[in-house]
Amino acid sequence: MKKIATPPSAATEENPIRERIRGAAFKAFTEHGYAGTSTLEIATRAKVSKRDLYANFGSKDAILVACIKSRADRMRLPPELPAPRDRGMLTATLAAFAANILTESSHPAVIAMFRLAIAEAHRSPEIAEVLENTGRVATRQALADLFERAQSARLIGAGDPLELAIEFLALVWEGLLVNLLLGLALRPKAGEIERRAAKAAAAFMRLHPEPPARQCYPTAGGAAS
Repeated sequence: MKKIATPPSAATEENPIRERIRGAAFKAFTEHGYAGTSTLEIATRAKVSKRDLYANFGSKDAILVACIKSRADRMRLPPELPAPRDRGMLTATLAAFAANILTESSHPAVIAMFRLAIAEAHRSPEIAEVLENTGRVATRQALADLFERAQSARLIGAGDPLELAIEFLALVWEGLLVNLLLGLALRPKAGEIERRAAKAAAAFMRLHPEPPARQCYPTAGGAAS
């Protein structure tokens, strides 16, 4: 199954000092928690001075938000998927999309990011907002756009495209994300990801058959309309 290409992370476009600080901070935060990590420890791990640290990030909060955002970038998918020409193409696109979501979102760094965002939710709700807006909203919107085009092509019936996107993502995960966060499941291997993705796509297509053909009625003059 062809994997949907993921755009390069913004992290690759930044200066190496920021990248080093962010990488060191993320490891420290996941090991010791936000409160248990000092800026001195981050600077020491990153092999930079505290002056360099504050020159690149104004505060420890800013470093944490940058850590979350950089990992959320892994969840980004192309803003526009190919317009489906038939139901077979739509099924294949959904399966590829699902495989990409499962592969990227089950990565240990992303799971660690979710756990960190949850742990800091009460203290810093903006962290959860960054995670939601950077990763999850973009994913849902890409799916919603795909379903809207599929409806225009009369490949699936009516329904709010965003609600259809949420429904499809629920079929993709089936509770796996919660189990990964709780440590009750291991990251699925490639074969399991392909199986889950194909299953979710097939289930969605069964739930959303083609709409009935448009009826043509004869006009008063005898021509069909």
